[in-house]
Amino acid sequence: MSKGFASTYRIVLLAACTLACFVALGARLVFLHVIDREELVRFVDKARRQIIVESARRGDILDARGSILATSRSLIVLGVDPQSLRPEDEKKWPQLAELIGLPLPELNRILFTRSRPAAPANAPSSASPSASPAGLVINFSLDRAAAVTASAATAKISPVAEAESDDTVLDENADEHGERLIRWAKLSETVEESVYGRIQALDIKGVYGQRVYRRAYPHNSLAAHVVGYVNRAGDPAAGVERYADFYLHGRDGWREGERDGLRRELAQFRTREVQAADGYSVKLSIDSTIQHMAEEEIEAIAEKYSPEKATIIVSDPRTGFILAMANYPTFNLNEYNKVSKEALGSMRNVAVSDMYEPGSVFKIVAASAALNEGLVTPASRFDCSADKIDYLGRTRSLPGEDHHFDEPLSVAEIISHSSNRGAAQLAMKLGDQKFYDYARAFGFGQLTGFPFGGEIPGSMAAPAKWDGLTITRMPMGQSVAATPLQMHMAMSVVASGGYLLRPQIISEITDASGEVVYRYGAVTKQRVITAETARTMARLLMGVVSDRPTRYGAEGTAPAAAIPHYEVAGKTGTSQKYLPEIMANGTTRLLPSKKHHVASFVGFLPASRPQIAISVIVDDADARAPGGVAYGAKVAAPSFKHLAEQLIAYRNIEPVFNSAGRTVALLEGARR
Repeated sequence: MSKGFASTYRIVLLAACTLACFVALGARLVFLHVIDREELVRFVDKARRQIIVESARRGDILDARGSILATSRSLIVLGVDPQSLRPEDEKKWPQLAELIGLPLPELNRILFTRSRPAAPANAPSSASPSASPAGLVINFSLDRAAAVTASAATAKISPVAEAESDDTVLDENADEHGERLIRWAKLSETVEESVYGRIQALDIKGVYGQRVYRRAYPHNSLAAHVVGYVNRAGDPAAGVERYADFYLHGRDGWREGERDGLRRELAQFRTREVQAADGYSVKLSIDSTIQHMAEEEIEAIAEKYSPEKATIIVSDPRTGFILAMANYPTFNLNEYNKVSKEALGSMRNVAVSDMYEPGSVFKIVAASAALNEGLVTPASRFDCSADKIDYLGRTRSLPGEDHHFDEPLSVAEIISHSSNRGAAQLAMKLGDQKFYDYARAFGFGQLTGFPFGGEIPGSMAAPAKWDGLTITRMPMGQSVAATPLQMHMAMSVVASGGYLLRPQIISEITDASGEVVYRYGAVTKQRVITAETARTMARLLMGVVSDRPTRYGAEGTAPAAAIPHYEVAGKTGTSQKYLPEIMANGTTRLLPSKKHHVASFVGFLPASRPQIAISVIVDDADARAPGGVAYGAKVAAPSFKHLAEQLIAYRNIEPVFNSAGRTVALLEGARR
């Protein structure tokens, strides 16, 4: 064979090599497309597929006039992947530190920290993302980047542990040194949109942000116990925020598509897309102006008397809608996580979560019931000088009086002079069960239906559990415990014309375009007394604030609540607090204190056509009260008057008097 041709051996070798290559390639293709197909498909999905979740914007909470009480701000949570940083960008770090308000040494520490020791095998991994909290836009790519973003979003879970949380996301697997690379570390969670634009202009590779919605409360502590708050994890924690979360939260949107090697979305490859639907807005019956007036008044009480706590409630007695609910102490909604453990009580809505003995305000129950049953008239008289009385075959001790009455008192005088013995005798006219039934009908011993705030039902024992003195003590507001809201709604029974209404605080639900989705109206729970009885009681309660002299001095117990030319109806209350005392034998008992009281005044105006009901309840103001005892007439009644005078001007409430100074239509139209 000519030397110009390859030998047979070489040709065979070349053919064998070529064949081997084709066989190897075929085997590889079989391996890739058949044997290991599922794993490779997952790898490709990780490299290209992505699901982007776009969280809905949480709806606003508005007051009765449309002012914003709670809203959602668009912010950027800024983070860094330390593995992606470029050396040439280091000169830009001082500008970045200045933009996000982070000290440069701290920024350097975060950027230079590239890994951490691997956690034990049974320890939870921060690289395993859980459900996204509301208000975050998270790339749920099926690779590391998605885990980084999702885990960063769920880093904060508890407001208490917020300062101690670890805002880093680690790689899934440890390297040969037993360490896991840091794939995401948080730099700031409050970057404004405009600032983020400037950060993007720096073009620092590895630094990127995710848009979040953070809850903001423009009025800080205004109506804090009503509005509630949303914590950093996006969970509604209290108040309207929690109760109406179904409406406020909205519906998250998402889209599925692909991305390129630089992790940029390829819009042309989107396969599915669902638009986010913003949450509905919730409009309250709370009027910010009235709420501000109530909170200013309660601050004045706190400054003057330093009470343990205090509550002011303002409502429209014709509908049951709450116009203001103020508590002392209170807290700033924007700084809920800064409340110390010692001050956690300030976050409790004491208007519905705490109870007290209502004292003499409770006398409206016995008087209203006896009048409603036709057992007495306003002129019926009772001997209030006796200290004992026969009842159901037994001699019962009557409670003491603040004043001595030489002559029998009429029912009208029992109310205006707040006679304890007179109230007890009115209840005895009714009998145990009938009196108890009326107290229940007025709303005591049961929930009012207030939709949120941790409401409790109060405490009122059934007649089967009464002792021999209960029928003489409960009518004066002892042996019964109520929440401030229960007492307020009970007085509103008289103001509403005899109906027990459910307290309402949400007036409307509106969608993102402002269209009303649902409108709330007045809810009547039951009729308690007749309209005629309600009108009579309103007239009798006007006597409490009268300053006309009588044989026993001033006509009423609370002339300090009187407003010239206006019909003010109401009742004072002063109840002793039960505090633990150590007895001679070493045991501890709860006994009524002579130095610690709850002072209250609950009333409404104008008496003949009620438009406003106000409750002022002050707990333990004795230390700085006149004479060392916090009487309702001295501590609560003046605040009622001051607040009522402001509301008269604000709500344009006209007096119900003619030119001669007489009532035009006393107690007319108590029911709308």
